Formats: sequence, C-alpha cells, structure tokens
Amino acid sequence: MAATDARPATYRQVFALVEARVLLGTLVLSLVGDLLATVALTVLVWNQTNNTVYAAATFAIGYLPWVFGGPVLAALADRLPWRATMVTCDLVRAAMVGLLAIPGVPLPVLLALLFVSALFQPPFEAARSALMPVAIPGDPYVLANALQQVLRQTTQVAGFLIAGALVTVLHPQGALIVDAVTFALSAIAIRIWVHKRDAPARPAVRRSLLAETGDGIRLVLGHRVLRPYLILAFVTSGFVYASEGLSAPYAAHLHGGPQVVGILLAAIPIGQAVGALVLGRFIRPALRQKLVIPLSVWAGAVLVPIALDPPLPVVTLLYGLSGVGLACMTVVNANYVRAVAPEFRGRAFGVANSGLQISQGVGVLLAGALAAVLLPPYVVALCGAACLLSILLLAAGWPSTQQQDEAMEHPATGPARKVSA
Repeated sequence: MAATDARPATYRQVFALVEARVLLGTLVLSLVGDLLATVALTVLVWNQTNNTVYAAATFAIGYLPWVFGGPVLAALADRLPWRATMVTCDLVRAAMVGLLAIPGVPLPVLLALLFVSALFQPPFEAARSALMPVAIPGDPYVLANALQQVLRQTTQVAGFLIAGALVTVLHPQGALIVDAVTFALSAIAIRIWVHKRDAPARPAVRRSLLAETGDGIRLVLGHRVLRPYLILAFVTSGFVYASEGLSAPYAAHLHGGPQVVGILLAAIPIGQAVGALVLGRFIRPALRQKLVIPLSVWAGAVLVPIALDPPLPVVTLLYGLSGVGLACMTVVNANYVRAVAPEFRGRAFGVANSGLQISQGVGVLLAGALAAVLLPPYVVALCGAACLLSILLLAAGWPSTQQQDEAMEHPATGPARKVSA
C-alpha cells in the first residue's frame, strides 16, 4: 500500500487477523521467556563461579550470532518455508533451554548450549520479519510493526523487574523451564494458526549460503532506497542508545543509585513506545514518510541541552523526547521490509539487524571511552550533536517520497536493481 493512502490503519484491522494476533502474541511469549532466561542464567553462572567475567559473558553471548553470523544465519529464511523455519527454531530452542535447566550442567557445556540456542534466533526473526508483510498486508502492517516495537520496549522496561522477582521465586532452573515452555507454546501456536506457505521463489541453481548472503548484502547496500534506510537506522540508534552505556556513571554523577539507573534506562524505550503508537495509529501514511528525517533530527537535537547538566527530571524528560524521535524507526523498518522482494527479505533483515547490533555496541563503547575524560552529560550531548549532524548530512541524499513509494510497489529482487530518480 503506497504512502498516498488517505487514512492510517486501525488496531481493529490488525487484530481482526488471526495471524497478526499469533505473531504479536508469540513475540511477547518469546520476549518474556528470553528475559527470564537471561536473568536466570546470569544468576546461575554467578552462583557457580562468583566470577564477573563469566556472568557478563553469559549475558552477552546471545548477541554473538547476530554480530558474527547474523546475515548468513538469517539467509536460511530465504531458503525454507517461513512457518516451518519458525516452528523448527522454537522447538530446538525449547530443547536447548530445557537442557540448561538440568542441575549440575558444567559451565562450558552451559555456555555451549546457550550459544547453540542463540544460533537459531537469526533465522527465526528473519522468517518472522519476512512473513509479517505477507500475513498483514497494506497499512495494517505498519501499525503492526509499531505495535511490535511497543511490545519490545515495554516488555524490556518491565520484564527485567518481573524476571528478577520470578527467578527469586522459581530459582534459576525453574525459570529456565518456564522459558523452554514459552518456546514450545510459541511453536504450537505458529504451527496451528499461521498459514502454510511455500518457500520464497528460488533460482533453478542453488548457490552456497555464503554466496546468497553476499547477494543480499550487495542488494541492500547498492539500492537507492534501502541503503539510506540502513544508514539512518545505524546512525540514529547508535548515537542515541549510546547513552544506555552511561546509565551507571550518569546516575552516580546525579548522586543517585540503582533506582536512577533504572529510570535512565527506561526513559528512551518508553518515549519510543509512545511515539510508535502515535505515529502508527494517528498519523496518515503520507505524512509518516515525511516525518522520518525531522524525527531523526529531533532524536539527536533534544539530547544536546543535556550539556547544561540539568537535574534528573529534566534529563529523564529529554531522554523520553529523544525516544519519541526514535519512533520513526517503525516507519523505516516497515518500508525497508516492503521494499525487498520476499525471496531476499531474510537476508535483508539479517544485514539490518546485525548492523544495528554492531552500531549500538560501538556507540556504547565509544561513549564509555569518552566518559573516561568527560562528564556523562557532556558525552550524551556530544552523541546527540553527532546524531543531529549525521542526519542533516544524510538528508541531502534522502530518497523522495515518490522513490520510496516506487521501491515498495516494485520490491528489489537482485543486487543490480535500482530505483529511478
């Protein structure tokens, strides 16, 4: 559906679709289960080793497949039927997490099982991303994408608090069993209520997975519309979310403790959730596309006044307003997926998600390095200014509304395809 449509979709249109309800519901199941597992495993490893390095490695190991093999693993979603890919990944992860719940598992085996389980996340998420615009066509997909982001943000904000309490009650092994059950329930729901569809169309001669991954990378990086979408997402998320890595030192700068850390970590996701709801439900499709660049500029600009070192309420407000600007990513995400032909969507998703993981990680590391010589408010303000300037430079070559509409009407099918000027 083109951006010229007169009215935005409604929640009723989204939830009237059984597949939409299942895809959004299983997302919540998986998020809750993953948060439980993250807290449970961190506690479990800490209790076994009393070693901060091992505990941190347990927390971070789930990101490794995205950073080092995301595009290749996600390419599996372009070879296999989407529903079958999702069900298989869920069942394997249920089995792996179930094994983690066995008492007395040696630490090397535990970390290996955790890593193997994490390997199945990229193909699952890629298949899910590729399926959504097919199962939820037209502008309802944009609203469903916004709801998806809201669910991710709100679950992240509340989930760690709830997960900590549940792990205390259930103990780590019990929490891991609950996580395994969430994967199994997700697999059952997808198998029953998501329609069976054939694998995306493939060429007569199948190439290696690495070669096909290379095709996907060249496709998105060489495309007139897809490439700016990626750069915008990497730059905006990388600079804005760099502030998360400064939450503890910033809280100390404000003479606060863990509660202040939690407030700072929650402010941007809450703002992004609110912005996504408003943008998806109340803003007309044609206007959404025109607001992407202004909202991205806004996300960086509102962090610049933090250089004045305001008190916590003002910092929290500015963080939240920056999150509202980040809500433009719901439009970029939806347009990006719809501008890629179904047989390339898994690889396109892998490139985007791996790039986001890397850009956010690099942003946090750079902000941490700067905070060694500058006060936290100055570092956050610098990140905001860098975001602002980067987006203004990107705006000079930003594709027109006509080019973006054409890209969605005629999705990219190969590395050589370009959108006309």
